[in-house]
Amino acid sequence: MQTANLIIVLLAMVGIAYYMGRGRSFALAKPLGGIRHLNSLPFYYGAQTAIWCCVPSLILLALWALFDEPIITNVVLSGLPEAIQPQTVADQNLLLNRIENIASGALAAGADEQALSAAADRLNGLRETAQWVLTAAILSLAVLGGLWGWRRVSPKLKARNQVEVVFKSTLLACACIAILTTLGIVFSVVFETIRFFSFDEVTITGFIFGTEWSPQIAIRADQAGASGSFGAVPLFVGTLLISFIAMVVAVPVGLMSAIYLAEYANPRVRSTAKPLLEILAGIPTVVYGFFAALTVAPFLRELGESMGLDVSSESALAAGGVMGIMIIPFVSSLADDVITAVPQSMRDGSLGLGATKSETIKKVIFPAALPGIVGGVMLAVSRAIGETMIVVMAAGLAANMTANPLDTVTTVTVQIVTLLIGDQEFDSPKTLAAFALGLMLFVVTLLLNLFALRTVKKYREQYD
Repeated sequence: MQTANLIIVLLAMVGIAYYMGRGRSFALAKPLGGIRHLNSLPFYYGAQTAIWCCVPSLILLALWALFDEPIITNVVLSGLPEAIQPQTVADQNLLLNRIENIASGALAAGADEQALSAAADRLNGLRETAQWVLTAAILSLAVLGGLWGWRRVSPKLKARNQVEVVFKSTLLACACIAILTTLGIVFSVVFETIRFFSFDEVTITGFIFGTEWSPQIAIRADQAGASGSFGAVPLFVGTLLISFIAMVVAVPVGLMSAIYLAEYANPRVRSTAKPLLEILAGIPTVVYGFFAALTVAPFLRELGESMGLDVSSESALAAGGVMGIMIIPFVSSLADDVITAVPQSMRDGSLGLGATKSETIKKVIFPAALPGIVGGVMLAVSRAIGETMIVVMAAGLAANMTANPLDTVTTVTVQIVTLLIGDQEFDSPKTLAAFALGLMLFVVTLLLNLFALRTVKKYREQYD
């Protein structure tokens, strides 16, 4: 049985176990005078039975998924003749890949590859046997666990305490997984960045303050560009330029739309306009990239030519403008939430003193909501700095250090994608430079997010 089907069957068995445990609690409570004589509600008895049916089987399934494939591949490789045994990890991966392709039928074994054909047959046989063993073990363990949980149901059983302990442990495990995943991401980027700076061609000061970016590393020393240049300043300048253009578009439009929806629009208009505005947030970024590359950039180029301006086909203005359109609902939603959170008493007091609606917004509501608005804008800036698809499709690849929005510039995210496209060996400065850029991007966005959160937290209590 396939793993997906096995999980479906297991979920059905868990449901059956729940109703069996719940039904047994009702049956035991009936002679005693009702469920009020039970230690816990029937729901907890059913949940306790379902947990005994589910948890041991899931633990076995997780352990099987971790160790099944490595054991099978080791068995297959150990059965190969000595003459074709791999000597290095790379040779082993290539050999396993070929055996996998032969086993799946994607490749046909040659006349001199009987050993590989036999290994492929053995691989298929071991996998099929392992799947059947897994199915029998999971179903048997689920049945035994469900019966054990069902037999443990009794009026004095503290089922609620046991169920809550399991749920608490599950929530703790999920929190630990999230934390460990974050630490794994950070450490993987940091370690690769340290490897990047260990090369003789790269220095920390040259990377941070260098003004020439040309990460091409030649295979032979006599080829052009054998040393490479890793000055990241042009990338930072291009990233900041495009982000600035995006903010120029997003902040005024998003903020003004939030003020209108929160203060001027009647409930009917608000209930219609706000979801329509937030549809922009649900459009995939790759669609925005197509829009920038195929519509906005040609329009700006033709408009510039009609005015006698030289506009690049992949200008910072096109990428930044479309990115700003994408961020509008982000700014608008955050600003709208902050403005509506301002107490109504402040509005009533201002209006009661004779101020007009616009004066109340300018002199009372906007200053009160300003810290939250600033925090939302800073979060939007970090969103713009980390955007990938739009700038990959609409910005250029040339690392030009310019402040002209009509020129071609590149960004940190574009270079990361460019450096990691295709088959790469992670032992050269060219490839490892992507991790250094990623670490810099991570640090910048982290600092912006911390600043925004601290700003909101510091001033929000004054208006609660």
